[in-house]
Amino acid sequence: MSKHPKQFPPQHQDDHPGHEHEMKPEPQYSAPFYKGSGKLKGKVALVTGGDSGIGRAVSILYAREGADVAILYYDEHEDAEKTKGLVEAEGARCLTIAGDIGDATFCQAAVEKVISTFKKIDVLVNNAAFQQSVEKFEDLPHEQLERTFRTNVFGAFYLTQAVLPHMKKGSAIVNSTSVVAFKGNPKLIDYSATKGALLAFTRALSGQLAERGIRVNSVAPGPIWTPFIPSAFPAEEVAKFGQDTPLGRAGQPEELAPAYVYLACEDSSYVTGQTIHVNGGHVVGG
Repeated sequence: MSKHPKQFPPQHQDDHPGHEHEMKPEPQYSAPFYKGSGKLKGKVALVTGGDSGIGRAVSILYAREGADVAILYYDEHEDAEKTKGLVEAEGARCLTIAGDIGDATFCQAAVEKVISTFKKIDVLVNNAAFQQSVEKFEDLPHEQLERTFRTNVFGAFYLTQAVLPHMKKGSAIVNSTSVVAFKGNPKLIDYSATKGALLAFTRALSGQLAERGIRVNSVAPGPIWTPFIPSAFPAEEVAKFGQDTPLGRAGQPEELAPAYVYLACEDSSYVTGQTIHVNGGHVVGG
């Protein structure tokens, strides 16, 4: 496994949700330690936020396990093209679709494009999100509150509704919740609330879909080095990001991706409504 840094240079990006190719150092996503074994052979996966960060690492490992991958992303075209090349280098096909998952019409059109290209969808990963830190709760802009919920919660609802008619027994949905759903973050109150909503969404939806043989689970990342970080926090906070974990550092996307593989494949055939915590050692309930 490659060495994972404990400290990052101070840096900030004004665009949201940020660009991976502008980060120093770039996140580690290739997971050279992970050997594929065909666990998703013949499957089709749809990954939101697949252009960078966690979504990129997940897309690569899904491809390494034999799946074709469709990636939804906002407008980070350069990052998306790089991820497409990385997925194709694993021997899989990759479709990239740009747009706002907070728009139900876009979600429906995107799913129709995936079906037209790949003929099916076996795995849905609701990973795309928006976050922006605010020092004082009363200063939280209404526009930010709406964007955070529309992207993180409404987007997952809209896309899942669009995908479900195409899923069958054995399909899987994996949601990205967060450690902040369990312990909160005083500067990310709106984001924390949306991740709590996704946790409840996972548990409630799993109960409804169990009789259809469709499993619904989530992964709860801790502090992970993704474009979110320099775009959401001041440069001086970025420099010490993740150092408050028991392991003393931020995680890398490649350290999360195997959990998403597990929840997407038959290894987890008796697992639904559950959450895997990959957070650097924070012990949280649930």
